Amino acid sequence: MFEILKYPSKKLREKAKEVKKNEDVRKIAEEMLKTMYSAPGIGLAATQVGIPLRIIVIDITPPEQKKNPLVLLNPVILKTEGTTKFEEGCLSFPGVFEEVERASKVWFSGYDLNWEEVYGTAEGLLARALQHEIDHLDGILFIDRLPPLQKKLALKKYKELHSSIQTR
Repeated sequence: MFEILKYPSKKLREKAKEVKKNEDVRKIAEEMLKTMYSAPGIGLAATQVGIPLRIIVIDITPPEQKKNPLVLLNPVILKTEGTTKFEEGCLSFPGVFEEVERASKVWFSGYDLNWEEVYGTAEGLLARALQHEIDHLDGILFIDRLPPLQKKLALKKYKELHSSIQTR
């Protein structure tokens, strides 16, 4: 399993590089899934575990149901529609949950682990998770999507909760 980087790690701000077809990413994706499930979380970007590659894993299936993970290499949001506000958390910001405005529907593409192209549309929790994890690949954190005062209060709360976390 990987260690999940915590804010304010500078590595969380790095922009991930595209995965090349010759790179063996299956092991990375498998370890990312193990890490995400044990956290527990519903999504994880490779940048959150210190790997600057465009890989995300998501599974919004309720814990009591059979796992149904989505692994995307080089994911892209092609189009968005509407807006919705909903509470979000982040494995790199343990204990902090804030209402974040995001698109309510997204069209996305990427590649699966067999390098087959994947296209889809998503709404609800899956749309939110896709946007959140793809933001991570671009060095954007969910607190960056908050209005200035809300962001300041969220960071204050986080620092109070985790005064012992060190930057790496």
